[in-house]
Amino acid sequence: MDIIEKFKKQLEGIEVKGELEETGEVIEIKDVAAKISGLKNVENFELIFFERANIYGLALNLEEFEVGAVVLGDVDKIKEGDTVKRTKEVFSVNVGEELLGRVVDPLGNPIDGKGEIRAKERLPLERKGPSVMDRQPVKEPMHTGIKIVDALTPIGRGQRQLIIGDKGLGKTAIAIDAIINQKDEKNRPVCIYVACGQKKSKVKRLVKTLEEAGAMEYSIVVCAFPDDPASMLYLAPFAGVAMGEYFRDKGGHALLVYDDLTRQAWAWREISLILRRPPGREAYPGDVFYLHSRLLERAARLSDEKGGGTLTALPIIETQAGDISGYIPTNVISITDGQIFLDSSLYRKDQKPAMDIGASVSRVGSSAQTKAMKKACGSLKLNLTQFQELERFSEFTEELDLETKKTLERGKAIIKILRQKDQSPLSFEKETVIIYASVACNIEELKEEDLEIFEAKLFKEIEISKPEIFEQIRESRDLSDEVKKDIEAIVKKVKESYGS
Repeated sequence: MDIIEKFKKQLEGIEVKGELEETGEVIEIKDVAAKISGLKNVENFELIFFERANIYGLALNLEEFEVGAVVLGDVDKIKEGDTVKRTKEVFSVNVGEELLGRVVDPLGNPIDGKGEIRAKERLPLERKGPSVMDRQPVKEPMHTGIKIVDALTPIGRGQRQLIIGDKGLGKTAIAIDAIINQKDEKNRPVCIYVACGQKKSKVKRLVKTLEEAGAMEYSIVVCAFPDDPASMLYLAPFAGVAMGEYFRDKGGHALLVYDDLTRQAWAWREISLILRRPPGREAYPGDVFYLHSRLLERAARLSDEKGGGTLTALPIIETQAGDISGYIPTNVISITDGQIFLDSSLYRKDQKPAMDIGASVSRVGSSAQTKAMKKACGSLKLNLTQFQELERFSEFTEELDLETKKTLERGKAIIKILRQKDQSPLSFEKETVIIYASVACNIEELKEEDLEIFEAKLFKEIEISKPEIFEQIRESRDLSDEVKKDIEAIVKKVKESYGS
């Protein structure tokens, strides 16, 4: 009997020891991070719970005798000596249709005052991107409704296209136009806008814009504001991609905007330096490339066996004085499938979007364009490249031959036609018509002041005299010779009305 009692006590002792290993104690608290002792079995990216403060944390640094964790809440509530418990759960977030039309924080909590979100599913924030065998080539266009983008740097569903440029050049405007333009697209994607470090006033205006355009019904806005802890800014893009993956994995489509990843990199640098990770170039930790690559690798077009769903990523990066050779811009350019580079000098010339044609590229290219757009573009890029070269040359001389003058006039006219106001995306068929007209119909014959209203006049004339042009392009997604002739005839008629 004594032996049985002793054996019971031994078992109880082991159980107590196991319980102790699941709890720890805060030994140091600094800014957004806490050092904890005692959590021997805790795993990387596991949620831990600060009992007294009723706040969660995230285990990031697993050292021999202590754990470094970021606090997901108010750090001031945590004191040294507080008890910390393991949850044995990796950090996950609410996903699903229930989030559509809502504004949430990186933890999935609603912040729009519209009540609780009763999501049926959760997904971990950290997941592996699909393998090469689980993917297929990007070949379906993701129309942005912006003429210059869809013509010269087309974006495909499943692509990662970087939007890069200095502050205040309209990077967010391009992304928002792309979201608004999805309203009437076939197989409309769910749009997720991640506001990482954006001001509350900017996010409020943005949500209002989406609501007025009728785009909020298929959108989710994830917010981490500048006054939030650095841990929230670091996690916001991961929360957004987890929400997008839910729709992609079900065979649907999602468009994801990260605005912007520069601020996420700043937050990760802050967290890493506090956790005493070794600093590298520009004081960023060595794994800052891996931070963005594992995030952006999750954008993909899945194979038909996996459902054929797509997740398209539009990361935004802010440069300093147009320097794309900085550490973070260089990193993200090397990860993505192309970039839209906005130039401040073009912006000052009132060219909007201020896209630098030479520095902007899409590595998917015409694979992400319809036959109609390919035929419409024709020699567009060649015309614009020649124009840019001759424009620089013409600054040093006044004596130009007739052919050079004609090329310059043609380039100026095309540039004028490609200008577009914010929040006015064009349907695919209208883009095709105006781009074909600018390339094939000698619009340089029009006066400069007439070019501003030429586009509206052309669309109106087609809608009145031959609306089937738009219908044929929309249905066939091609530009037949017959339709080309019809467009040329109507352009000629419009030009004559101006006395061209």
